[in-house]
Amino acid sequence: MQRDLRESASYREAEAIYQMLRRPGSGQICDAADVHASPDGRHAVFAGTLVERLEGALPTRICRVDRTTGECRVMTFGPNVDRLPRYSPDGRYVAFLSDRHRAGDFQLYLLDSDSGAVRATPFVDGWVEYLHWSPDGRRVLLGVAGHGADIAGGQGAVASQQAQQETPAWAPEIETGEEAYRWRRAWLYEVESHEVRQVSNTDTNVWEAAWCGNDALVAVTSPGPSEGLWYTAHLHRIELATGSRELLYVPESQLGWPASSPSGRHVAVVEAVSSDRWFVAGDLLVIDTRSREVRRVETAGIDITYAEWRTERQLLVAGHRGFETVVALYDAHTGSFSELWRSDEITAGYFYACVSGLNDTGDCLLIGESFERAPEIAAIRGGEYRAIKSFDLADAGQTKAVARVERLTWRAPDGLEIQGWLLIPYGEPPYPLVMHIHGGPVGHWRSRWLVRGNVFAWMLLRRGYAVFFPNPRGSSGRGQDFARRVVGDMGGADTYDYLSGLDHLVARGSADPKRLGVTGGSYGGFMTSWLITQDPSRFAAAVPVAPVTNHVTEHLLSNIPNFVAAYLADTYTNLGGKYYQRSPIMHAHQVRTPALNICGALDRCTRPEEAIQFHRALLENGAKSVLVIYPDEGHGVRKFPAAIDYTARLVDWFEAHLRPQTAQ
Repeated sequence: MQRDLRESASYREAEAIYQMLRRPGSGQICDAADVHASPDGRHAVFAGTLVERLEGALPTRICRVDRTTGECRVMTFGPNVDRLPRYSPDGRYVAFLSDRHRAGDFQLYLLDSDSGAVRATPFVDGWVEYLHWSPDGRRVLLGVAGHGADIAGGQGAVASQQAQQETPAWAPEIETGEEAYRWRRAWLYEVESHEVRQVSNTDTNVWEAAWCGNDALVAVTSPGPSEGLWYTAHLHRIELATGSRELLYVPESQLGWPASSPSGRHVAVVEAVSSDRWFVAGDLLVIDTRSREVRRVETAGIDITYAEWRTERQLLVAGHRGFETVVALYDAHTGSFSELWRSDEITAGYFYACVSGLNDTGDCLLIGESFERAPEIAAIRGGEYRAIKSFDLADAGQTKAVARVERLTWRAPDGLEIQGWLLIPYGEPPYPLVMHIHGGPVGHWRSRWLVRGNVFAWMLLRRGYAVFFPNPRGSSGRGQDFARRVVGDMGGADTYDYLSGLDHLVARGSADPKRLGVTGGSYGGFMTSWLITQDPSRFAAAVPVAPVTNHVTEHLLSNIPNFVAAYLADTYTNLGGKYYQRSPIMHAHQVRTPALNICGALDRCTRPEEAIQFHRALLENGAKSVLVIYPDEGHGVRKFPAAIDYTARLVDWFEAHLRPQTAQ
């Protein structure tokens, strides 16, 4: 395999697709995230993607859209990334985060809604991950990570940039596990005095926090900064005047998305079996901060991923149920839960469903999308969906690759119903088919814009391949009992959810059994590696991305050892236990499938050593294997032009091994 693919046909094709979809240098907005409605509901701000050139991470700018006309205006001009805009309660300011002064070092900026003038606030000691306005609009809560703290796995799993230090090139790197820069703290910005200060104690790591009235915070905390400690974090109320903590809730699983009613009387939080920070989808809990009563809300099977208090009693939520994205309203006084909108064709939110409320009746804004639908800002009013502004820049007809999107269900060998999506190309079956396995394992495939992260799948569809997106046991959207079925058994029954799905597609004539491929990243990389060891004759080609291949080294080298222990329910000191039985490297001698192993050199979640050792074990045992390491990437390939190269390599690999029989 060539190191430089830039002159290859597949690279040029992938580059042309990205050019068509992103329109670099045109000044046009090609994608959107983080929508937030103005208090009067007339406008919304969002982070819009505007590309000058396909280099590095794609930059975003703070943009404003008129909700009536759809007219957009770019409000900031970088450089680098401006993101997470949030209106103040009176609408006067838009607070946002930017790394315009130094890449990756996000700090708080304020934009005047009337004049458009932007001012910097005093820099905090670290980089800001998120922000929240206080209910009275006098302060802004900042979630601050130290320079050098790890970025979450779903966001890249690299170490953030440390402050520049004058050290010689030969100086060694030192790790003690007690580095101060790993901690996450809560800070406040005072609008009137234009000052910042840390408000959480030095012995408290604050993973995620929100206001709890104007004088306290509600926070997901742990006693240390290790990424692994997030899995056992508790919920606390923190008094701003004293910094004292009060325990509100000790979960059985993981916590995310804390939110409080304006007075601080009620706190909402999501508890769920979770494999990644910022990927929490599950049960909605509402806690009375006076009585300490914890109410687990009946959500009609919806795994909640977003919560926003509109009034003291009205809580707007969004989440997933099977194939559907759902928006609902919970009344804290009556305990009623009402669905407002649901769709199995349109979804919302980058990682998981999220919206922005317009009033106390549940009307809201969202960024809607689907496999074939480019992102668009839309409104839900009275349960009806209406598009406001689309960001589809592609030429009509050039992006048509999918003949049909099918929602699948099938039975695993133990009788459990499994769901998934099948994207069917033009042409006649049976098709060569590539199965794409999501990360997690507690993840979720939904109908998201195909060309944002899956351009390779789009290119395969154009070549006549079907693409299969399964949601096996452990996936979100099917309730906590379904998610827990993978905990302690990763690489067990979930293995057969995938294989039985392929059996189903072959039996009904949709897939050619001799032309099956498999790929996936993170847990999907583990499962790709695992499947080709467990069913050596099944697949004609495999591409594990950012995989786990040896659970012992994953436990000892990665930044999330707690994850391995939890999802195997074992320990590496148990010789011959699941750390060994479920490690693909221990079964490499059985592999006959050609494997393209891909990883990022900076990945702290699944270290590059995972891909390296599996590749070498495959070669040692006579299997065909190629190893690709991207030097500037972490957990997944996200930057340009590496993303183009990655796309071209996947397409080339599957084309080489799954090409139609008539071409062989």
